[in-house]
Amino acid sequence: MVVENVMRTCIAWIGAALALACGTAAAQAPTTFGTIIGNGLLCRDHTDNIYYYNYLLKHFGAAYKHEGGAFWFRTAGASLWGTTISEVMVSDDTSTYIFVGAVAEATPENLEKAIIQQVGTHYTVIDTSAYPVREAKPASRIVYFDTKSKIYCAKYKPLPPVQPPPVRQRLK
Repeated sequence: MVVENVMRTCIAWIGAALALACGTAAAQAPTTFGTIIGNGLLCRDHTDNIYYYNYLLKHFGAAYKHEGGAFWFRTAGASLWGTTISEVMVSDDTSTYIFVGAVAEATPENLEKAIIQQVGTHYTVIDTSAYPVREAKPASRIVYFDTKSKIYCAKYKPLPPVQPPPVRQRLK
């Protein structure tokens, strides 16, 4: 009887430890998050919305909303440049741009400082509004998003190649 109680206690403890471990693992971003999403946000990579969509779907599950020409994914446990990233958005095919963006849990000033410190990419204020837009040379931008910031890389959607008109053949 004592052995059975010890066994039950051990099994319960192991089950609780596994549940805790699995819960923690689910809240972790993949190790490739900085390489894939981080470089995409800094416009250091080819911007391919289908690629980003599939990556986010695989690692974070289905988008929780689809609005404003984008699919929005919650990214629990993700961080870039020492800053928590709560959401990532990827353009759908209705926009004239292909983009990837993210909501950072920091002000634009603090996000910019973190990026400079970690990566060395500098941003320039490109307007004189109360909430100025910051832009880096590769076209990455940081904007205000309430008390947070949004960072994104947007590029014009490539158009399909134009086919030349058919050549008229001479009749003999």
